[in-house]
Amino acid sequence: MSTNRKVKQTMIIIALIGFAFVLVQAVQAATTEPGSEADPIVSKSYVDEQLQWKVEELSNDQILECQAGAEIILRGGSASAIASQQGGLSDVTGGRDLQTGAIIPTNHLLIIPRSDGRGIQATSEKIWVMVKGAYEIK
Repeated sequence: MSTNRKVKQTMIIIALIGFAFVLVQAVQAATTEPGSEADPIVSKSYVDEQLQWKVEELSNDQILECQAGAEIILRGGSASAIASQQGGLSDVTGGRDLQTGAIIPTNHLLIIPRSDGRGIQATSEKIWVMVKGAYEIK
């Protein structure tokens, strides 16, 4: 058998294996049942909670405790950070980590990295915050 013929046979085998792989993937994609673990369905309320900003008004000493991934922007009033033993709040705008008691700058985007009690506490009569994600006012 010539070297040229061996090369052609090898190329054909590789092409057939590649075609078989693509075919299997296409069949799996076409047969995935909507709502299954492979293709989950989420509710509109979940999407709204995760993607839409909400405006909240807090009174002095009230706490906005957030879950992992929540985002906060202080729009008015004054507030301080509530950190945890594992770290502070990510001040994305300022490029720093805010520890407990740190003054929250207005109009800075803050991200809560973990669900461990982190958030902000109002330190003026009223504050207004924009918040995205899961949170609780205490």
